[in-house]
Amino acid sequence: MPESYTERLPDHLVEFKMIYVPAGKVNIRGKEVEVKAFYISETEVTWDLYDVYYLRLDMTPEQREANHDAASRPSRPYGAVDRGYGHKGYPAIGVAAPASEVFCKWLEGKFNRPYRIPNEAEWEYAARANAPLPEKWDEYAVFWDTSEDKTEAVKSKKPNAWGLFDMIGNASEWVKSLDDPSVMTTAGGHFNYEGPDLGPSLREPYTIKWQDRDPQVPKSRWWLSDGPQVGFRIVVSADQVNLEQ
Repeated sequence: MPESYTERLPDHLVEFKMIYVPAGKVNIRGKEVEVKAFYISETEVTWDLYDVYYLRLDMTPEQREANHDAASRPSRPYGAVDRGYGHKGYPAIGVAAPASEVFCKWLEGKFNRPYRIPNEAEWEYAARANAPLPEKWDEYAVFWDTSEDKTEAVKSKKPNAWGLFDMIGNASEWVKSLDDPSVMTTAGGHFNYEGPDLGPSLREPYTIKWQDRDPQVPKSRWWLSDGPQVGFRIVVSADQVNLEQ
């Protein structure tokens, strides 16, 4: 099996690990879907990584002062970006769907790999990990019974059979719909879900309530003012990764 790999941002200590997932099949809403091999981030994207992007920490002070690259970087959100849940080692939350895709383009520019948001078949296949689901999620997920009404640091719980952390619970994660790839929904549930409702098949679509307090018209493409439960992780197709370079 191909090795997983770790990326480190140039001139930064921030790194993230990509886990190899072999090709297989998964049942989505009664339909068997083939999934090609891919790599998926070991954890949800953390503030450690997202800060470099949205705070422009990869730029010189002069570039930041000139508002360089403003069209493809988020403005600062209203209030504390992490809602006081925790920052270092915690999942980036409140990130709107379009922002997660622009972030992937930024990563692609850094590493010359076409990072993207997973489609729901890839995501659910990775979440199931070709293994029986646990009878209870207590040891594997941050949810109503195991949280303090907020996200926790990534890797707070056990990984699944493929070494992926927090696929279920903690922050729900953006995925692209198989029915319409232009539509994104969230998968896996989050810290406010109760145990019986959790699972790889759980979906929660975007609702305008996630941006109730956003005063902008139209609503921000970067932040969910009322969506602190929403995070994301990234994937890249295995045939687009050459680890020998």
